[in-house]
Amino acid sequence: MIVPCYNERVNVRPLVAALSAALAGRDWEVIFVDDNSPDGTIDAVRELAEQDGRVRGILRVGRRGLSSAVIEGALSSSARVIAVMDGDMQHDESCLGPLIDAVARDGYDIAVGSRHVAGGDNAGLANRWRTVLSDSGIRLVRMMLPVRLSDPMSGFFAMRRDLFAQAVPHLSGTGFKILLDVFLSAPRRPRVLEVPFVFRPRAAGESKLDVLVLLQFLAMMLDKLCRGFLPVRFVGFALVGLVGILVNLAVLSAARGLGVDFATGQGAGTLVAMVTNFWMNNSLTYRDCRLRGGRMWLGLGLFLAICSVGAVADIGIARAIFRSDGGWGQAGAAGAAIAVVWNYAVSSTLIWRAR
Repeated sequence: MIVPCYNERVNVRPLVAALSAALAGRDWEVIFVDDNSPDGTIDAVRELAEQDGRVRGILRVGRRGLSSAVIEGALSSSARVIAVMDGDMQHDESCLGPLIDAVARDGYDIAVGSRHVAGGDNAGLANRWRTVLSDSGIRLVRMMLPVRLSDPMSGFFAMRRDLFAQAVPHLSGTGFKILLDVFLSAPRRPRVLEVPFVFRPRAAGESKLDVLVLLQFLAMMLDKLCRGFLPVRFVGFALVGLVGILVNLAVLSAARGLGVDFATGQGAGTLVAMVTNFWMNNSLTYRDCRLRGGRMWLGLGLFLAICSVGAVADIGIARAIFRSDGGWGQAGAAGAAIAVVWNYAVSSTLIWRAR
């Protein structure tokens, strides 16, 4: 059992007790993968692990994300069947038996706990907004799936370890929908069985679903559409850069209205745009390795320096191309492209290094 978790301390003991009852007579282990929860989730896991050898914990520092947590947890186990469930007690552990048997005994590659087949229900979703988002996401991804599946957004499933091992090199590891990532990355069409389950109301904690999670979901879909040839982070970085251009123009326009000279207005616009770009990249593009506290301010200073060098390169290359063919559009586009590539490559290496 792989349980990715964040701020789930109060759920650790009840979940293990529920697993013990549901999996009685089976050999099993549960691996909690905790993204350095401030509530001390990993401490609760370690305390329980001292009493129960079937409980293990992995602490991840400096990175976050459900999909990547599941990948790390699954790779740490030697079990032939890997099951995944949330740590918030909303997945019905009594359905684990049928999910595991479908894979271990009946020859299926993946067994999915489904809220949208006969006997299933998604009544535990927090509100109407989450229901609409879930249903909309399902309709979208069905167009891309290689198999017919009523609930591709489920986070409750079991699968063969060998299939997971084959899919791992192609997984994006982005966002919260690891099951969808597996289906779109598997080298062959998997045999699938859906098992109905009732999605229960949350007993404790709070939902991790927010706008940034939705953006990560769209980023994963884009990554799969591009077949991995176009890095999703680069696309996000470039889109943030476009926002920066709009911010620059807005500040320049405001400065002109105030009677400020062009050089001063352009300088102010450039500085505000770079700070905006840093904040957006830190919050969105590199959310899984986001900088905080003193490291954030250090990162901001380094980002400003990197972008300044990129601006110099932009101008130099644009001038060289302009002198050779006299085309404003081509020269400007080439200079901007070089600056974006430079800023992305150096920022990814020096500021937001994946750990």
